[in-house]
Amino acid sequence: MIKTGGLYRLNYNSQADIVVNQGGTSSGKTYAILQVLFSLAIKSECTITVVGQDIPNLKVGALRDALDIINADEVIQQQLASYNRSERLMTFLNKSVIEFNSYDNEQDAKSGKRDYLFVNEANGIPYNVFEQLSLRTRKKVFIDYNPDTSFWVHDKIIPLENTELIISDHRHNPFLTDKTRAKIEGLKDKDLDLWKVYARGITGRIEGLVLKKWYTTTESFEDKELVGYGIDFGFTNDPTSMVEVRQQNGELWIKEVIYETGLTNQDISSRMEILGISRGTLIVADSAEPKSIEELRRLRWTVDGVKKGKDSIMFGINLLKGYTINVDAGSKNLIKELEQYRWKVDKNGDSLNVPIDNYNHAIDALRYLVMHKFSKKGYGKYYVI
Repeated sequence: MIKTGGLYRLNYNSQADIVVNQGGTSSGKTYAILQVLFSLAIKSECTITVVGQDIPNLKVGALRDALDIINADEVIQQQLASYNRSERLMTFLNKSVIEFNSYDNEQDAKSGKRDYLFVNEANGIPYNVFEQLSLRTRKKVFIDYNPDTSFWVHDKIIPLENTELIISDHRHNPFLTDKTRAKIEGLKDKDLDLWKVYARGITGRIEGLVLKKWYTTTESFEDKELVGYGIDFGFTNDPTSMVEVRQQNGELWIKEVIYETGLTNQDISSRMEILGISRGTLIVADSAEPKSIEELRRLRWTVDGVKKGKDSIMFGINLLKGYTINVDAGSKNLIKELEQYRWKVDKNGDSLNVPIDNYNHAIDALRYLVMHKFSKKGYGKYYVI
């Protein structure tokens, strides 16, 4: 039997219904999962589907790796009855089959059932396609991808109760050459974000993000100095967003406390009471909502409005970029905004140095508070938008 590594054992022994492999380049995750699938196919009769974004990607990726495994392993060769190259179908002596396929849409994915499913490079496959394939899988699902940025697996799959997440990088692959390892590690000197993704398997971020120097944390907020709260009013289509802002050692600590549509000002007041916010604590909002500010004041909340001004959005963004921002890991909406808040680009893909007016409700709330408290005296309170 061909040599296996730790990733093979972790995947093979996992008791989870869904095994998610998030890994950097050359971590060996795809190869290890394919080795597991061959072991399962030989062990007992089963049907296995390996899914890729499209057939060309499969041929140069997972299918090529599978053929390499077969060529290097006499046991698999002895148990393999046939391989239909045009159909990309492997049949074993015990009647197990491994099929390599892609699906154009949700309807296409409804055809066929299987015992095991392997979704290769899952960030290239729509969630609705995955969902239909998963519903028709009887035993276990394997997923792998390079974490260039977060996608549906982070929101919809990893939080599920019976899911196991395995994060790997090239250090977990015992078969790499020192030269390859050095090349991967060399990314650190060229681009730290790329190094995090490809050398450490850490989820990356979309190119062109407005704010980059932020990190999630599970650390307690209670020992940090409370600065106040920022609020961005919404109602039907946009959520009312409120964030708690603290500071320590020159860094900001941010927690999402309200993110909800359909809230009246009375509702907001009730939410703040439930959260235990003191009526004497500073809350900063956009002065374009004078009626809402006044209603909250009449409910005895300490709310300051801030005026709009020319170039105030850029001023606020530049102010935020000067801080390391620690975001509470449970602030899922704020995190999603930070992951998607990007610069506008022209038809050539060049940045226009103007942020897209989207994914910014909680960010605006943060910006109001930070500009009001931390900008130069006599400037921030007049130039928030």
